[in-house]
Amino acid sequence: MTKKIAFTLTSAASKRLIARAVAAMPEVKHAKKHGRIIVANGTTNAYVVEELGFGPLEKGTFSVGVVTDSAWLTTPARTRQKPLVLEQGEISQRPWTEVLAEFGADDVFIKGGNALDLDGNVGVLLGSAAGGTIGNAFRFLVATGAHLVLPVGLEKLVPSVLEAASALGIGTLDHTEGIPCGMFPISYGTVMTELDALALLYDAESTHVASGGFAGCEGAVGLVAWGHDNDIERLQADLPALTQEHAIGKIDFSE
Repeated sequence: MTKKIAFTLTSAASKRLIARAVAAMPEVKHAKKHGRIIVANGTTNAYVVEELGFGPLEKGTFSVGVVTDSAWLTTPARTRQKPLVLEQGEISQRPWTEVLAEFGADDVFIKGGNALDLDGNVGVLLGSAAGGTIGNAFRFLVATGAHLVLPVGLEKLVPSVLEAASALGIGTLDHTEGIPCGMFPISYGTVMTELDALALLYDAESTHVASGGFAGCEGAVGLVAWGHDNDIERLQADLPALTQEHAIGKIDFSE
């Protein structure tokens, strides 16, 4: 028998669901035990760190670039946490760039995004002409064939990442709220959205049916999922805890 349900996930709930799925990916589990994992900074990735067993975290401090107060900003360096670097499941004190230089095909780099389109392209905003984390990491990843995992919620859907990247550019903008940015478009790697997470964790098919909301549901996504009774009932049992996931809150930008 099959069962179909509809539900809404806030941005925070989506991040938690996606993070659980990232931690459950076979390539991530293998790299955690036998290889190397780098979890780059980002608010969604803060949830990934927790699901890998290295939390809890203050989510806002596990980020560099952040969208808040209607602007593109960078978090204060004095409170910013470093990327998580794991070697054979243990936290490494080596710089992430040093570990990345030793990556092989079975190692995993996890990086969130700021934009996603229906072709599966992911866009990462760049506030630095040096290319940011993804600019520095990408050449190693594609050269070695290492796993790039991109956890990105459906709230970040845009018509075209390639068009967005062409429209942006630090030197092309006459004015911006916050930091002027370019965009790094990515078509390599494995994208993990809420739909992918539902398939991996619950063997459920699903579709995105609505977006947005009010009074804490800004950025929420409405989903319909269906599958075998037992799988959907597991999902239903998990939804109350997911929907209690709270928003990240404010970041202290004071000196």
